[in-house]
Amino acid sequence: MKILIRVVISAVALWVAQALLDGIEVTAGSTGKRALTLLAVAVIFGVVNAVLKPVIQVLGCAFYILTLGLFALVVNAALLMLTSWLAEEMNLPFHVDWFWPAFWGAIIIGVVSWLLNLFVAENRLED
Repeated sequence: MKILIRVVISAVALWVAQALLDGIEVTAGSTGKRALTLLAVAVIFGVVNAVLKPVIQVLGCAFYILTLGLFALVVNAALLMLTSWLAEEMNLPFHVDWFWPAFWGAIIIGVVSWLLNLFVAENRLED
């Protein structure tokens, strides 16, 4: 149950990012297909973050320290672009145009996910 809630939160955050930015788009036809696409992309984004982000943090530790953590914004944008590429390889209608939409999209996704996670208490996720 906990994983499903996190996937839905990520999907909502992706939806907000694509609604606010021009360079991030979901081109599925109906509302149901768009929702399923966002859920699938949220799963891909979660797997990419779970697998690659810790490795990048260890290898790029000096950059994180040197930039006082701002390097994390670049890493998050790159991971969102990688997610876009993987989604396109899986024939999902999700696309991020280039670096700046990915950069701002990663910030929006992070903020929206954080806000939504505030409303989900940890004890409710223990089901």
